[in-house]
This record gives sequence, C-alpha cells and structure tokens, in this order.
Amino acid sequence: MQANLSVIDSDAFTYIVLPILIFLARLLDVSLGTIRIIFVSRGRKYLAPLIGFVEIMVWLVAIGKVMQNLSNVYCYIAYAGGFAAGNYIGMLIEEKLAMGTLIIHIITNKDASDLIENLRLSGYGVTSMDADGAAGPVCVIYSVIKRSAVKEVVAIVKQFNPNAFYSLEDVRFVSKEIYPVRPFSIGWELSGLFRSRRKGK
Repeated sequence: MQANLSVIDSDAFTYIVLPILIFLARLLDVSLGTIRIIFVSRGRKYLAPLIGFVEIMVWLVAIGKVMQNLSNVYCYIAYAGGFAAGNYIGMLIEEKLAMGTLIIHIITNKDASDLIENLRLSGYGVTSMDADGAAGPVCVIYSVIKRSAVKEVVAIVKQFNPNAFYSLEDVRFVSKEIYPVRPFSIGWELSGLFRSRRKGK
C-alpha cells in the first residue's frame, strides 16, 4: 500500500504519467463529443445519449485531476493538448464513418447527357432540368447520395463535365433511396428494405 502511494506521490507520476493520462482522457472525451454531434445530426437518438454519458464521465475525470493539481502547469498543457488532438481525431473519425445522406447539386452549361447517363448507369437516382444561369442556359442536376459515395460521384462529374459547378447539402430524411448496390453494403441495404416495409405497413 505504501509502495503504491509512493509511486502516486512521486515526481515522475506528477509531471509525466498524470499529464499523459489527462491528455488521453481529454482526447477521448472530445473525440466522443464529435461522434455524439454526428449521431445527433443524423437522428441516432439511442446512441447519442449513451456516447454523451461516457463523454461527460471521462471529462469529469480529466477536469477533476486538473483541479487537484492546480500548481502543475503540465496538467494544463496536457488538458489543452488533449482538446486540440481530440478535435483532429474527431474529424478523422467523421471522415472514416462517412455517415448520412447528402444531396449534390450540379450546374453545367455543357451538354450533360453523358454525365446523367453515367450517373444512372452507376446506380444513382438523377433528376435534371433546364434552367437559365447568369451566363445563359444551364442544366441543373440533383442526386441524393450516401456521404461515403461523394468521391465517386465527384469523380464522375469531373470526368464528363470538369468545369461544372457542384455543391453538397446534408439531408436529414429521405423517403425513397436509390443507391448503387455494393457487396460491402448488403447489410445496410437489407436493413433499409426492412425499414421501408415497416413504413409501408
């Protein structure tokens, strides 16, 4: 028991181990906060509160240790560094998760028939219309896509209409989905089919 207390009271623990633990705790809780915000924006009402509970518990531990060591400047640095690193890690996690649905708006003054055809051949639902732009007639194209498919869709746009203007917008709810069926997304497609049948009832 005395050996354990001596380790906790040692300078190595106070100025090295403790700041590292605070850094890791802050990194974890900020990363969880980013994921929680993503889930809230995507309507995951069951996962978001659970993550929020874990997030605040970790934060309380981290801030508690800082308050117990107000004279230790390394704890302050670790706390701030964990917050900064947590934001960065959270953004990386968001990119990897690629959750949710987007609508892509494409505006081009070039003939868009090849672009529209290739988007449809790739399995995407496409709606197009003729419109008047600032520089004359344009074609406006809409398509609802998964966030994970953004790079693929943008690559198709750049291939057939490299000078086209496009923008992305988050979509909270979609009544009907038309996406390419991929081997790795079979489970998602089946769950979407099950949800659609339940709504139909």
